[in-house]
Amino acid sequence: MENFKIFIVEDDPWYGELLEYHLSLNPDYTVKRFLNGKDCIAHLTEAPDLITLDYALPDGNGVDYLKKIKQYDNEIPVIVISGQAKVNTAVELLRLGAYDYLTKDENTKDLLWNMVSHLRENRSLKKEVEVLKTELGKKYDFSKTIIGNSLAIRKIFSMMEKASQTNINVSITGETGTGKELVAKAIHYNSERKKKPFVAVNMAAIPKDLIESELFGHEKGSFTGSTGRKIGLFEQANGGTIFLDEIAELDMNLQSKLLRVLQERELTRVGGNETVALDVRVIVATHKNLKEEVAQKNFREDLYYRVIGLPIELPPLRDRGSDVLLLAKYFVEDFCKSNKMNLLIITAEAQDKLMNYHYPGNVRELKAIMDVASVMSNGIEITKEDINLTTVGNNEMLMAEEKTLKEYTQKIIVHFLKKYDNNVVKAANKLDIGKSTIYKMIQNNEIVLD
Repeated sequence: MENFKIFIVEDDPWYGELLEYHLSLNPDYTVKRFLNGKDCIAHLTEAPDLITLDYALPDGNGVDYLKKIKQYDNEIPVIVISGQAKVNTAVELLRLGAYDYLTKDENTKDLLWNMVSHLRENRSLKKEVEVLKTELGKKYDFSKTIIGNSLAIRKIFSMMEKASQTNINVSITGETGTGKELVAKAIHYNSERKKKPFVAVNMAAIPKDLIESELFGHEKGSFTGSTGRKIGLFEQANGGTIFLDEIAELDMNLQSKLLRVLQERELTRVGGNETVALDVRVIVATHKNLKEEVAQKNFREDLYYRVIGLPIELPPLRDRGSDVLLLAKYFVEDFCKSNKMNLLIITAEAQDKLMNYHYPGNVRELKAIMDVASVMSNGIEITKEDINLTTVGNNEMLMAEEKTLKEYTQKIIVHFLKKYDNNVVKAANKLDIGKSTIYKMIQNNEIVLD
């Protein structure tokens, strides 16, 4: 077992020597003592496994130095030792990330000994887990991440395999709901970058006046409200992969700045002068045709050739044949497991109904359909009557919104109350639930009768 490195920060020489002597009784502990916080911070590059920090130091207090230690390395455990037992101080330190707070008394050294033993044991276990993960080297199995066995999806697996073997940029196209982010994650976690960050950004979801700051970061005072330095998403993804979803929504001004970052492999935060080197794999996605966007002058041609990389076009669900049933069964099993329900069977008639639908919302829509069908079932099987394929004017499935189970349940109950003219008994019988459940929801204003 490796030596466990401990830093003691204590301005009282006698007390510091006492702690150092006590901990040094274990030959596996390497103890180093500092009389002030500044010297401790200067030696953090030595990677201590634990720091004991006196709260009252000649050059600052425990709060200040705890923040500095955590800013340097948030994983270093810090035990704060104080001469006074102040509850408010202890709560504040624990909130800031201190491992524990001890007061100086006759029990301190024994409590500290037990804590150090516990921390060392935890560190050893974590290292064993990391070694096991590395030794296993298990690849991110595409077929277990993306459900399907059709020829169309097997071609996608082949493209993903090629993409994962290099650092080439990747562009993923396909209709909304086809699983573009899932493919991006699978490529990242099957590549050499899998131990580094995967950062996903929806370009359409960020206000235009904030997107530059979000992507590239900013310095304190660079604009009104910037009270401190912000590390941008590109910097957060350094060493790993950044996934730029809906790339076609980026305006022309930001497109030119993104192009420069990709060309130079470096960035400068908004309002700053410091250049940050980048090693980031870029995966982009869009439901639009980027080549047409270039022709219409909505997307820069030079940026197009920079991001197009290896193109992967995801097929719509309607072109994936029996994958519909594989996915439907998977979603039902997942829903039942998450909601502690018995596994439901999908009847042959229900399967036929699923296979004869066109799925404008693709895989996302199918999941919503099966979630609702699971709620509507009799608890044994899903029939064709349980499968609601109603669409609205924009061709989106009525239930394709991202809702909680409770919200779906409320919507279903309201639907049947309207159908049976607010007859609670009829609605309850149809849904096979107690009428008291509906009455309670009405009483709690969770359901409003017309």
